[in-house]
Amino acid sequence: MNTADLSLFVRTADTGSITASARQLDISPAAASAALKRLEKQLETELFIRSTRQLRITAEGERFLLYCRRALEALDEGKTSLRVMRGEISGRLRFSVSSDLGRNLVLPWLDEMMEDHPDLSLQLSVGDSLSDFYLDRVDIALRYGEPEDSSMVAFQITTVDRVICASPDYLEKFGKPTHPNDLKHHNCLRYRLDNQVYDEWELNNSDGTYKVKVKSNRLCNDADIVRRWAVAGKGIAFKSRLDMIADLQSGRVVELLTDYNSAPLTLWLVCPTRKQVTPTALMLRDMLREKCADLKDLMTPC
Repeated sequence: MNTADLSLFVRTADTGSITASARQLDISPAAASAALKRLEKQLETELFIRSTRQLRITAEGERFLLYCRRALEALDEGKTSLRVMRGEISGRLRFSVSSDLGRNLVLPWLDEMMEDHPDLSLQLSVGDSLSDFYLDRVDIALRYGEPEDSSMVAFQITTVDRVICASPDYLEKFGKPTHPNDLKHHNCLRYRLDNQVYDEWELNNSDGTYKVKVKSNRLCNDADIVRRWAVAGKGIAFKSRLDMIADLQSGRVVELLTDYNSAPLTLWLVCPTRKQVTPTALMLRDMLREKCADLKDLMTPC
């Protein structure tokens, strides 16, 4: 009983189609059908009821499926354990990262990691919406904010403050706010994540806390677009210092209201289950922590 036949059986049970499972495994439907019949002969059990219109798993097949999944998972864990002992990093990494971090900061770090580990393949998803690990086929995600689902495995990468900033061109045209309430009279670039619009900006100092409902003629669900608008002089942005590092250092944007603070953001690397905490995931975690630590001086407010 070989593992290829077992994997085919699981795929066929999941898809409900021999043709679909064969396509996923890059074999012919005829070869897939023959493999399933071979498995049934070895088990002396009918796993599927076949008709011209549908394929339905039998009660015996359902029972065997549970053990089959466990066996394949145990074999994968065993292979992973051996790779850990040898210090090898290989296989596929299905990684999701937010738009700003992904495009402007993390992408070159991933290039460097893959150059160091040529047997590693990367499937990258870039976007701000929270990943559905199962529907989006993601193994691990980098996001701001601690996950609410306690069943997930989360590693803290770094904590970073947020900055109010705008381009010199914008400030020359519209002036520089000196108090949080002044933001009410500016074009404050708004960001939407899923169904929530982040249009209430909260700042505080020794005098108290200020919650300002901001207005703008621009709203986007892509945080990198908000950053680009700020750099282009279209308005004032309220973003993670990590997202704005290069723009702050180059002078493309200027930090504002430096006498006020905001609640810091925490960056997390999240896996849906313990199974996804592979040697590759741990290497990614350590790399991200190291790179963010190297940027610590740049993230410190002036």
